[in-house]
Order: sequence, then structure tokens, then C-alpha cells
Amino acid sequence: MKKSIFIVAILTISVSAQVMEKKQISLTVYNQNFALVRDVRTVQLKEGLNTVRCSDIAAQIEPASVSFKSLTAPDRCLILEQNFEYDLMNADKLLKKYIDKKIKVMTKDNNTYSGLLSSYDEKYICVVQQENGPVYMLTRENIRDIEFPLLPEGLITKPTLVWNLSSAKTTQDTVELGYITGGLNWQADYVAIVSKEDTYISLNGWVTIDNRSGTDYENAELKLMAGDVRKISEQPATRTLMMEAKASGAAQFEQKEFFEYHLYTLGRKTTLKNNQTKQISLFSAPKIGIDKTYTYEGALYRWYYYDNWQTQQSNKKVAVKIELKNTEKNGLGIPLPRGKVRVYKTDTDGSMQFIGEDIIDHTPKDEKVILSLGNAFDIAGERKITDHKKIAANIFRDTYEIRLRNHKKESVNVKIVERQFGEWSIIQTSHPYEKRDSETVEFNVMIPVDGEVIVTYTSEYKF
Repeated sequence: MKKSIFIVAILTISVSAQVMEKKQISLTVYNQNFALVRDVRTVQLKEGLNTVRCSDIAAQIEPASVSFKSLTAPDRCLILEQNFEYDLMNADKLLKKYIDKKIKVMTKDNNTYSGLLSSYDEKYICVVQQENGPVYMLTRENIRDIEFPLLPEGLITKPTLVWNLSSAKTTQDTVELGYITGGLNWQADYVAIVSKEDTYISLNGWVTIDNRSGTDYENAELKLMAGDVRKISEQPATRTLMMEAKASGAAQFEQKEFFEYHLYTLGRKTTLKNNQTKQISLFSAPKIGIDKTYTYEGALYRWYYYDNWQTQQSNKKVAVKIELKNTEKNGLGIPLPRGKVRVYKTDTDGSMQFIGEDIIDHTPKDEKVILSLGNAFDIAGERKITDHKKIAANIFRDTYEIRLRNHKKESVNVKIVERQFGEWSIIQTSHPYEKRDSETVEFNVMIPVDGEVIVTYTSEYKF
């Protein structure tokens, strides 16, 4: 049941009833679910000891990360003590504070009960005792509103930082509050559209920012840090997510190198509301050359296999991938933050169809991007061990047969990937191969239309 609780008490960010006014806020959001907040405010200080209460901060603030300094006169203002108050007010805490005190309860049947609160539990919003009158047991389901005269001491409506400050004189200071908070995250999202001939893509990059930190950031300066920054993080709180998308055709972020990472600065201010997801355009690349490739890995294991070798099963699927060079010459050539790439293609009637997605890691310019989109429908593979021999106590010799069948309307080139183990050597083969590393060899074969290619090879292993 939803209840409205009216509290006749005004909470302010204040020192001796003076309001701490916000001037500027800036965020640097990391793609590891945390952010650095820089909050500049003005505050009226008196000479001597001051108590400053600062609310409108993130609920997931890391108290130990807080920094506070005066921008007006750093040597004149000294922080003596800091407290983080996060025991937020709720209905039960208010009721507990008001035992044997006067409240007013309004019910759904338009009755009002004023008197002393005697007790309460989960089912009943207490027993309300009229002065010099009867005692009423009111169920929570029938209560519309509860009115309390004021907010009891010790209860707060928002997470609040409280400082004891010493000031050398009475003055108005501009101060800067900095802290790290969890619950703010960003990622890159990409939309790729493949051309009719599968020879190039158009690629649009988006920044998706997720704010679950527990507060709003109004008219904030926004920066995004991309890279693997080492941080010992805690589990974020679970919150309800609301969506808001804002699109723009033009790139809005300025990118630059920063330490060993990349920093993206939004060229305008923006508002990030709590429990909101916002999308902002990162870049647009209209034509990037690609290669569509097919890869077959027939083995269903990643170690040396010889038990029941005659009846072992093989992978029958041939993977389809898109490869592109992240170079300026190829129509791109920019650092790509980690994110998900969703790939589409227009069919014959002009409608867009989803054909797969993959996640890319942080990718510098001039590096290759490989997107695994799924499995080819019209290409089938089969792999088996046709012979297994034990040459010595620690030496084995195996012969493999790999069959690939093409049912497409055009011939296709398929890369066959085979894993090797121990000290190995290929002593016989039907097709040339390339050694990629200490455990991997590749065969590249062209399969004609409605044709089949059989690759055989024999390897010797020493363990």
C-alpha cells in the first residue's frame, strides 16, 4: 500500500541556517560502474567552528574518498571532522520516534484520528488513542495519510555529509567537494549496417550512460574514461531502471589520450537523472570496408583426446565473422571503447533485419576488429579421427579427416582451425597449412558451389 507522509520540517544544506548553494557539478564516469564527482558550492561561514550539512549527494558515495577544500582561501578554512549520515527516514522509523506522541491519521473512508500513538506493528498502523476518549486499532490497508508535526532529531531524508569546519573569519567561501560513487556506469553501443554485397558497413557509435547512484546531476559537465583502471569495487545496490534516449547525428565528444586511457569530453552540459539511462551520439562512420569470413573448428574439446576416438562427436557448425581494419584509410581510425556491436542488413523489400551481435574490447586505432555473428546455414562441417596409434610410451600418432560441404549459390573460402598438443609435428597433409602459434594451425580451403572438400592430415605428439 502506498502512503503519503507529511512532515512539517524543512531540510537544507546549511551552516547556521545558511544555504550551501550549488554552483557547478562535473562528472567523470568510468566504464567500471563508478564515477568521480566534482561539486562546487558556496557557503556562508562564521569565524570559529562551523557545522556544514551537505545533502544532494550520491547514495552510493564512498565516504573514504571524499575531499573538501576551499577554493576562495584554502589556508583559512580547515576541516576538523567528517561524518556520513545515511540512516534514511522511512515510515516505521518515524512511527518508532512518535510512540507516546501526538499524530494525525487520515483513513480511506474520510475519517481523521488525532491523538497519542500507543503502538504499531506490520498489520496495524498502531493503536491511536484519542485524548480522554476511546482507543482505535487502524489497519495499514485503510490508512490514506499520516501527518507528523515535525521531523524528529536524528532522521534524514537524503544521504548527508556533515563537516565540522574551522574558519579564520566570517566570510562567504566557494568550496569544492569531490568524491567517488558507485552506481554510475557507461558503455559504448554500436549499430552496424552491412551493405548489400557484404563488402562494407556503416557504423554508428553511441554512449549509453546508466545512473543508479541515488541522486540527480543537473546541468553537469560530463567526461567519460575508457580503459581498464584498477579499482577494488564493491557490489552495487539493485535499483529500478528507467530509460531515456537522446539521439544526435553529429559526434558530440572530444577524444584525447589521458595517462594510459582515453578520455571523452562532452562538448555541452547535460542532466543525468537518478535511475535513468541516457544515450548520446559518439561518432558516425558511413563506409568501412569489411571481409566476411567463415571459420570451422571441428573439435569439441580443448585437450588431447584419445579415449573412444572411433565414436567421438564433432562440431558441425561453420562460424561466420566480419573483420575490419580500424584505420583512417578504411573509413574509421579512431579508438573504440569496449561495447556491444549490433549488426543489421536490409533485405530485398527494404526492411532492416538483425543478423547478429558481438562485444568488442577497447580497440586502439590501426588494430583489427573481428565480429562473430553466428553460424552459416548452408555450410556444414564434419571432423573425425580416422586412425590412432601409440608409437611409444609417450608418443602418439593420429590421423584426422575434415569434410566441408557448401550448399550456397557461390563458392566460399573456409578457414579450418586445428589445435595441437604437447611437442607436435604434422608429418603428412593433403593441403597446405599455416602455423599460427605453438598450438594452432590453419588450413584455408575453397569449396565450390554444391561441392565438398576433404582435408586430411597426420600429427605426431610427444608428452
